[in-house]
Amino acid sequence: MTTQFFGERIKRNEDPRLLTGRALFVDDVDLPNMAHAAFYRSPYAHARITNIDVAAASQLPGVIAIYTAHDLGDYWQPGPLLVSPPPIEGIVFNKRTQVPLAKEKVRFVGEPIVMVVAESRYQAEDAAEAVWVDFAPLPPVVDMEKALAEDAAAIHDDIPYLPGIGSNVNAHVVQVKGDGDKFDEIAAGAALVIKRRFYYDHGAAAAMENRGIVADWDRRAQRLTIWDTTQAPVFIRNGMAALLNLSENQVRVIAPFIGGGFGPKIMMFYQEEVLVPWVSMRLERPVKWIEDRSENFVATTQERDQIHWAEIALAQNGRILAVRDRFIHDAGAYAPYGLTVPLNSQCTLLGCYDIPHYHSTFTAVFTNKPIVTPYRGAGRQHGVFVMERLLDIAAKQLGMDRTEIRFRNFIPPEKFPYNNEIIYQDFAPLRYDSGNYAPSLDKAMAMIGYEQFFAETKPAARREGRHLGLGIVAYVEGTGIGPYEGARVQVQNNGRVTVATGIGTQGQGHFTAFAQLVADQLGVQVTDVDLVTGDTDQFHWGAGTFASRGAVVAGNAINEAAKDVRQKIIRLASELLEAAAEDIDLREGKAMVRGVPDRAYTLGELAQKANPMRGAVKPGAEPGLESSNYFGPEYGATANGVHAMIVEVDPETMGVQILKYVVVHDCGRIINPLILDGQIQGGVAQGIGNAFYEKLAYGEDGQMLNASLMDYLLPTALDVPKVEMDHVVTPSPLNPLGIKGAGEAGAIPVGPLFAQAVEDALGIVGLEILEIPLSPSRLWELAKM
Repeated sequence: MTTQFFGERIKRNEDPRLLTGRALFVDDVDLPNMAHAAFYRSPYAHARITNIDVAAASQLPGVIAIYTAHDLGDYWQPGPLLVSPPPIEGIVFNKRTQVPLAKEKVRFVGEPIVMVVAESRYQAEDAAEAVWVDFAPLPPVVDMEKALAEDAAAIHDDIPYLPGIGSNVNAHVVQVKGDGDKFDEIAAGAALVIKRRFYYDHGAAAAMENRGIVADWDRRAQRLTIWDTTQAPVFIRNGMAALLNLSENQVRVIAPFIGGGFGPKIMMFYQEEVLVPWVSMRLERPVKWIEDRSENFVATTQERDQIHWAEIALAQNGRILAVRDRFIHDAGAYAPYGLTVPLNSQCTLLGCYDIPHYHSTFTAVFTNKPIVTPYRGAGRQHGVFVMERLLDIAAKQLGMDRTEIRFRNFIPPEKFPYNNEIIYQDFAPLRYDSGNYAPSLDKAMAMIGYEQFFAETKPAARREGRHLGLGIVAYVEGTGIGPYEGARVQVQNNGRVTVATGIGTQGQGHFTAFAQLVADQLGVQVTDVDLVTGDTDQFHWGAGTFASRGAVVAGNAINEAAKDVRQKIIRLASELLEAAAEDIDLREGKAMVRGVPDRAYTLGELAQKANPMRGAVKPGAEPGLESSNYFGPEYGATANGVHAMIVEVDPETMGVQILKYVVVHDCGRIINPLILDGQIQGGVAQGIGNAFYEKLAYGEDGQMLNASLMDYLLPTALDVPKVEMDHVVTPSPLNPLGIKGAGEAGAIPVGPLFAQAVEDALGIVGLEILEIPLSPSRLWELAKM
């Protein structure tokens, strides 16, 4: 079968709705008799609740109901552990998950204590301000190193101090590859050993659309409909049905268009997600809650805080002999997402490199900060930052070019599939399915003008008093993990094709990329394919949109379902046209006899004939031109790439301007290069923010010091350059389409890239940037040390 649309730069089907304001978002849901919710949230990071008084609040106009943890009765229970710890020998894991409303104790600023329901959002907010709570403050635990101290205050009273590990321990994990446990012996024979401390600070996803939920209990139909800004609608349906003692067919979850997910919206169950449907059932009326931006800074999950103590042993020729890393990871007050983030850091540190021996230990620690869950990159940034910075330092000390040390350590193509041995987030040994890293680095060097920059551009700029620097780094991105996704493809009686899948969409271009796959299989135009995502009444099964898996897992399921429908069309057309199946072509929305285009049926006509109103059908025949299919990979596909950029630094102000940015990316076969470019450009924008602008600052009392967009800096269009892109293609052998994910590729390597380029521009002897994010003020401090 020849393809017409796969690999083409086709404009997005969904954009007209989005650009003209006709797309549905959760806040657009406006139902008759709808009540509105607001929350009284803890002003303390750590305190005991001694009394709650809602009397004054309950008397205010428009107040319908007020709920505390006591009012929830048996419904009050900790949330589920979304991802269990993997089967790693000797693992320590203390499960602690969030509760709907705080009872007896609060553990972070912003933790909800009281829910107020009123006729309007304004009345609900006014009533929430009238709630009075008495607290007995406890010592806040904000610094994750201090949280491990034996005398640190206990965030969860029942977690004891663990000798040799520390206090407030969420988890402790040791993993070894090869003879990694013999690092000291290997290092003793090495030509060079480097040991450094690295710090990666806290940040927020800052999605354009905050979280929101609307729930409507229909007591006559005995059905609950939930509109939710979630990345996992099927699991929300299943979980809410179980919590509310309903059957799953009584609950419909709709995840409409979402203005950015980036990971925090995969978290479940947020406190508001649990409470709003429960209240709707009690009040027998719709209830709506929309998060405002100040709430988003404390109520939506965050990511990024880690400290690493890393060592690398190298031979004189730059070959890596062994790596040892110990790090601590800030889990926040609760850890509902298990160990996904620190495991990703532990595994991704190995990068593109053939490292024979590796020893890694991490301790995840509870603190009095908001909950930490995956955010675009999901811990991969940390690992890449550590490895790429180690290689930069090693290259300098060995007198070697920074690209040469990478070329010498890349995993060679003949070693794929490559087994890294340690356990990944999918509970299996980390394996890379395919890759060819050297051509990506070659392309990036050519695109950035690597040789010319150091021979001509940089020296000429320095003579003019300008400080230019170049950075170039490599990375891998684990993508396309299981367990599975499914889809239903159906030809309608009017000839249009509908596709339903269980995943949600947050701007990835699903309505176009998935339509391209179906259009190729069925011989229709991309605009003739209608996609439904994120509606549990339309498709009942699916895991969700996360971990760069949508195209890999759902895309292959859609493709397989479309292939099934293709065969049904060809079989029916061959019978009606009295032609051999191999002579039937599907083109222009028709099934026709090859070489005799006048002998044809439209797909709409065939759909009608496949579902007759009268008459007999053959035994075993299925009505309609429809099929459902599923796909689950054996293990995740590994994408990779190289980023390079040129910056100019003003040594007086330490302002940084990006002059050129280049990405060479390998995500296997590409469905739509236009959409892929957009994904990478967006990821780079977030990566730049994480590297130089965005930092959540906390005081020693656990109060966030910059919880507004006036104080929390985000890059603007003026700060993000146009990204030049190219691709290397090594198809994945793990799925029929040969594709890999790309959703997080743009964001992952920007931290070490920024650090390397700025170091190069400043040219200060002895300056090593070992932390992210930077800022002009922090750069000034580092330069003067």
